[in-house]
Amino acid sequence: MYDIKALYEADSVQDAIRLRLEHPEAQIIAGGSDVLVQMREGKRAGKELISIYMIDAMRGVSIDEEGNIRIGSLTSFSHITRDPLIQKYINVLGEAVDQVGGPQIRNIGTIGGNTCNGVTSADSASTLHAWEAVVELTGQNGTRRVPIKDFYLSAGRVDIRPDEIQTAILIPKSSYENTWGYYFKYAMRNAMDIATTGCSVNCRLSADKRTFERVRIAYGVAGPVPMRAPKAEAAAGGQPVTRETVEKFALTVLEDIHPRDSWRASKALRQHIAVELADRCLTESVKRCGGEIDG
Repeated sequence: MYDIKALYEADSVQDAIRLRLEHPEAQIIAGGSDVLVQMREGKRAGKELISIYMIDAMRGVSIDEEGNIRIGSLTSFSHITRDPLIQKYINVLGEAVDQVGGPQIRNIGTIGGNTCNGVTSADSASTLHAWEAVVELTGQNGTRRVPIKDFYLSAGRVDIRPDEIQTAILIPKSSYENTWGYYFKYAMRNAMDIATTGCSVNCRLSADKRTFERVRIAYGVAGPVPMRAPKAEAAAGGQPVTRETVEKFALTVLEDIHPRDSWRASKALRQHIAVELADRCLTESVKRCGGEIDG
């Protein structure tokens, strides 16, 4: 049984904003794969809930007038994995969210819920950071857009104002055009497990496939929030596509990340994994770009 004080169902974005203002202590619920579990554990017992699950306008994947890929916040993981636009332009995001839980979770869980939880281990988070995603938030004064690196404030805390709901996630055209990537989730078992470390890399190669025009890398569980590794990116950008460049890139991530000791893994193990995953993910990204690493 769930200890719920009251449940309000929004039928539009504006209705959800109104309910948020009328019930400032209420918890937003989408698919419920996280919130209901927390309620059953007693962490949110007696809470009011505002369900946004019936707002169909917040579902689906499209390309807007600026060429950005727009993913509605209520789009399920299963939908993202199967969507033709995702498969064509950022297939790595579909691959990443396909590692969330089991089939039932992926059918009900949403990209918005996964990011709004603010947890560093979310399987979508490192890929969204690596692809420089932008979070769309809608409130009583209109819509604002926040780069995902600024959306995550601290562990479990994100930049959502009291009158706002997250309505979409945007992947800029400048981030996905002619770019290919790879995500690796390292966990203690292959299914139904939280990542010990997650790494997402993408790269864009020159026309002759011999130079890294740009490289992006982001981690989950390498710090209190998902994070990019800018020094590592700079170490590879503009450099030749060689084994030496890949190895330097992988080692440089240690200058950027801040893993901690926990019961899941020690700091030293996470650092070792981070270097290995950076190498593997960039190597695979080069292959997906149609390139080959010299040396």
